[in-house]
Amino acid sequence: MNPTPQTNSPAWAEDLPADFYPALAGDVETDVCVVGLGGSGLACIHELLGLGRRVIGLDAEIVGGGAAGRNGGFLLAGTASFYHRVVDQLGRQRARQIYRLTLEEMDRITAETPDIVRRSGSLRIAASPEEMLDCDMQLQALRADGFAAEPYEGNEGSGLVFPSNGSYNPLARCRTLARTAAGLGAALYEHSRAISFGNGEVRTEHGRVVCNHIIIAVDGRLDLVVPELSKRVRTARLQMLSTEPIAEIVVSRPVYRRWGYDYWQQLPDRRVVLGACRDKFLESEWTTDSDPTEEVQQCMNSVLRETVGVEGPVQQRWAASVSYSTGILPVLANVRPGVWAIGGYNGTGNVMGSIYGRMVAQLVVAGRSDLSAPFLAGG
Repeated sequence: MNPTPQTNSPAWAEDLPADFYPALAGDVETDVCVVGLGGSGLACIHELLGLGRRVIGLDAEIVGGGAAGRNGGFLLAGTASFYHRVVDQLGRQRARQIYRLTLEEMDRITAETPDIVRRSGSLRIAASPEEMLDCDMQLQALRADGFAAEPYEGNEGSGLVFPSNGSYNPLARCRTLARTAAGLGAALYEHSRAISFGNGEVRTEHGRVVCNHIIIAVDGRLDLVVPELSKRVRTARLQMLSTEPIAEIVVSRPVYRRWGYDYWQQLPDRRVVLGACRDKFLESEWTTDSDPTEEVQQCMNSVLRETVGVEGPVQQRWAASVSYSTGILPVLANVRPGVWAIGGYNGTGNVMGSIYGRMVAQLVVAGRSDLSAPFLAGG
């Protein structure tokens, strides 16, 4: 692995100005305290503000400092599982409702932050005959329910194209949502790790939030933050790299290949961003460590050179912690009196995390949510 001064700094941070929020000091009071200022937490804060609640948001690091600002930047309809498998496990009606809600959420994300979203579609590329058969089953299931997908043959290989999908800069999205939320009256605090929560308060090292409700919107290390969920979620490390701007190829759409274990896109400035190889080092990647490793990064180099066809220098390497749920859907749970938690997005939290953030806000305020029926049916 070639050393680089940008090691463990995501590509998204390049030339992106940061806003700075203070650390919490002393006691403050509010209606709802949201712990976690990533995509799901900030979507939750916006929903709470729209419902007329006073909100304080805390983060142990900075806005978008976790996986929300360090992921691949894909906007994908549906869940982490391919659509035909969701139909098999949840039934056609629930699968159809969930898929439709994610399409609507992508439209919402596009409308909220149009300058950073590219709705170019996305590709799923098969790396084997077995995977090609799975693509065919996915295509038939989507078409049966009226969703857009088409067979694909191109430079990347054979598979499917999904015209409604897209990509964005996830860190820019987080910073935009934070800036807007602060302008609407939310009080945001960085470098304010929640060391305890419950009984109407969240404590940090130097302060305390007294509140009616607490929402834990943390994906990575959720099993450590909320021990009650340790049997429902597990933390993994996802690693990525990005190149310098390159001219030898053009990747017009984000690509998922080899069951989604390898994925990449090309940014408007022509850098290629890639994640890969987690399944080849599965046991070592079930970890709360969020530093890139030599072994995985070398494997990713091979995917970059041999599969994507990029020979340009690697500019940045980074990693992030995410949570995988034990079920097909993420977790939303009332874990203690007055305390809710969301997470476990299985590595695909950009759209689903936004839905869950809004859903938990509605449940906390109104006791019901227009989003919840297909996600929480039967439990």
